[in-house]
Amino acid sequence: MPRLVIAHRGASGTCPENTLVAFRRAAELGAHMIELDVQLTRDHEVVVMHDWTLDRTTDGTGAVGAFTFAELQCLDAGVWFDARFRGERVPSLAEVLAAVALPVNVELKPVGDDGLVERALAVVDAAAAGARVVFSSFDASSLVRLRGRAPGARIGVLWEDAPIDEAVRLAERVGARTLHVRKDAITAAVVAAARAGGLGVLGWTVNDPRDYDRLDAAGVDGVFTDFPERFLHSPGRE
Repeated sequence: MPRLVIAHRGASGTCPENTLVAFRRAAELGAHMIELDVQLTRDHEVVVMHDWTLDRTTDGTGAVGAFTFAELQCLDAGVWFDARFRGERVPSLAEVLAAVALPVNVELKPVGDDGLVERALAVVDAAAAGARVVFSSFDASSLVRLRGRAPGARIGVLWEDAPIDEAVRLAERVGARTLHVRKDAITAAVVAAARAGGLGVLGWTVNDPRDYDRLDAAGVDGVFTDFPERFLHSPGRE
């Protein structure tokens, strides 16, 4: 059965991460899903950005949450990666959902109880995209809040290196379907523990074919990768 290949922040190995060009490239390559990160701007727009600050992936500086969305739209989010991407902008979640028809893993990056859960749900509902969105987060309270507000939402629990039993218990609490586990923490035993809890397992972030093969042998259901092209059309990986 084919493994799910999820484009981490879009095709971020060859395009500037979390931009429309990266997400569209992932779709062109045949990725099964895209993954992105969201947080709130000062005016409570759900914006697609991984870092808490603008410094690494734009020509701006300072905290994302200190700017309005209109102010962020004035920044360049592509030239840092390569000059040919000059002019790429920081997109909103609404813009990505409108531009790309693929399933989307939306990682919530709240700052406390800042209203991100509610705003992200509203954006997804407005786009009628609930059936193709999976919400994930390292923040357990956000997942609990999400489940309370959206009984039908699909949830994945992000996990790094704590005992897997804790992840399974959280998944049960929030009605999650999958565990999204750091690649180095995945073993056959981890996969078996997840399966016993009725959960799928996705590994992040997998760019080396050797890691892919190891996780494939362990029985994962899919991988997050910056280079979806490496795992989509190779013999034995279709």
